[in-house]
Amino acid sequence: MPYAPFDLTGKVALVTGGNSGIGLGMAEALAQAGAAVCIWGTNPEKNAAAEARLKQSGSKVLALRCDVSDEAAVARSFAETLQYFGRVDACFANAGIGGGAPFVDMTSEQWRRVLAVNLDGVFFTFRAAARHMIERGGGGRLVGTSSVSAIHGAPRNEAYASSKGAMLAMVRGLAVELARYGITANTIIPGWIETPMTERTFSNERFVEAVLKRVPERRWGAGADFGGLAIYLASDASAYHTGDDFVIDGGYTRF
Repeated sequence: MPYAPFDLTGKVALVTGGNSGIGLGMAEALAQAGAAVCIWGTNPEKNAAAEARLKQSGSKVLALRCDVSDEAAVARSFAETLQYFGRVDACFANAGIGGGAPFVDMTSEQWRRVLAVNLDGVFFTFRAAARHMIERGGGGRLVGTSSVSAIHGAPRNEAYASSKGAMLAMVRGLAVELARYGITANTIIPGWIETPMTERTFSNERFVEAVLKRVPERRWGAGADFGGLAIYLASDASAYHTGDDFVIDGGYTRF
């Protein structure tokens, strides 16, 4: 008899930035495990392609266009998600953008844009999800996608690293504040993962030569590497696991 807590049948998962990369890898695994899945993304074509791909699992799927840095858009999209699915059991705040630039040349507009998506967007998303989960009762799951940039020195990447480090602090607070409602809050800390965001970086031969040899598994990560963890964090198996950071980097941080 299979271990039932990993069966997500009857659960609804929301994945922001779920139309590619890590988000799509998590969404695909969640759908295959039986969850109904809603993905948010800003690119209509990528949303449509991801929605079609996810529906192959047989699960109920919806893709919505949403810029998470827009507070009103998040409110509308969450309401539409609830209207379509009736509930949200697990919310993965995964949407994010890069923002590499020399620190002394970085403009205030560049700084604010990165934090608007990567930090404000998580706040807007988690706030909507937490309000719903508290009102509905029965608990829930909040999961944020951070980055090893939050725990390492990240030259020319201070805005991105700041947004991802602040997320870690936010989620730790949520783990304590929301535990009384049966809501867990955890973060995923990816290392060097092949996604549209890292495509330009990985095409730099000097970067590949310098960094890949520091990854013990000797490969870049892929979106699919986050599927199993997503299932665990959305499932009943993780009901007592909160306030944690899961580093998924092929051993890069340990080397």
